[in-house]
Amino acid sequence: MSFQTYLDNIEEKTGKTPNEFIALAKEKGFTDPGTKANTIVKWLKDDFDLGRGHATAIVYILKNGDQISDKHVQSGGTHSDESTTLRLDGKKNRDI
Repeated sequence: MSFQTYLDNIEEKTGKTPNEFIALAKEKGFTDPGTKANTIVKWLKDDFDLGRGHATAIVYILKNGDQISDKHVQSGGTHSDESTTLRLDGKKNRDI
């Protein structure tokens, strides 16, 4: 599954886009560089019932923004992404 599809699945489960998670994390002070990943993972599990894998994907975008490695871009494999830039505006906004 591509990273983008993973983010889209999180949105389907929670109703929140990646950008909405970023805004919520900012409100909680979780975008500070010193915030530990486990703190964010616990918040996402407690408030949104996200498992560790999905929560770690959110942690990644909080720490790295919309850029991913080109390792799987256009690889044709199961984890193939279309580009190195993730769409953080959400699937619901792309489907309009």
